[in-house]
Amino acid sequence: MEKINFKNFISNIVYLTVGCVITAFSVNYILKPNGLITSGITGLSIIIEKYTNINYSYIYYFATLIILIVTYLIMGKKEVMKIIFLSILYPTVLLVMQNFEFQFVENDIFLAMVYFSIFYGAGVGMILRKGFSFGGTDTIARILNKKLFPAVNVSYLMMAIDGIVLTIAAFAFGMNIALYSVIGQMIITKACDYAMFGIGTKLYKLEIISCRYEEISNYIMLQLGRGVTIYKTRGGYTNEEKIQIESVCSPSQSIMIQKYIKGIDPAAFVKVLPMISVWGKGNRFIDINTED
Repeated sequence: MEKINFKNFISNIVYLTVGCVITAFSVNYILKPNGLITSGITGLSIIIEKYTNINYSYIYYFATLIILIVTYLIMGKKEVMKIIFLSILYPTVLLVMQNFEFQFVENDIFLAMVYFSIFYGAGVGMILRKGFSFGGTDTIARILNKKLFPAVNVSYLMMAIDGIVLTIAAFAFGMNIALYSVIGQMIITKACDYAMFGIGTKLYKLEIISCRYEEISNYIMLQLGRGVTIYKTRGGYTNEEKIQIESVCSPSQSIMIQKYIKGIDPAAFVKVLPMISVWGKGNRFIDINTED
């Protein structure tokens, strides 16, 4: 068992390192050389670099250190353990790769943004697929949700933070560059989904049986803004009556739910079912009135 665990550990390290290399490649060799900008801590670091002439990787290091400290103070040790590894690994990879001069795309800003977004989204998707986090705007959004805006969904807070960064970028780099970044964000989201779940379905139905069903339901509804159906079910083997939660969500949200359940009830039973389409009112649902 120890050999298997060690093998899995090494495999995860290699996988995460590859994800960081792909992400750092997109930033160092596509985004930066073409004078483009992105959202998140990476984008904010590049903006600060413009006015301070301090290498953005060092700024990124400092920012993630502050986020780690605040996360520990507000969210606790458990949340810190989810982000500490990549908070060290990713900025290190950024710095190391800066020692090699290379430009993947030249003299075509739009094409550069497309390539950057594909590579960046793929790298981030690989990281998220393993249940890890860079400790960026998603962590900041969770902190804000817990301390200041408990009634606002974490996903909305993330959008607001990224929007603020892109607004600042518009003043620092110009409106055109900021608009390219908005297009890039949409491509990043798609590339990230493909890296996590392939090119198939983009909606999943989760069927969850857990003794912590109230907490899980509240997380899905209040943090992710997804609907939940709760009903009683009975196990055929034990003949015990239990509560089952059912929810339809996006691929990235299913990963977030998985991480949340893993933290509060590792014994939970979860079925994840791909869905072709969903008719109704909601994010990524199809309005039945528009169907022939």
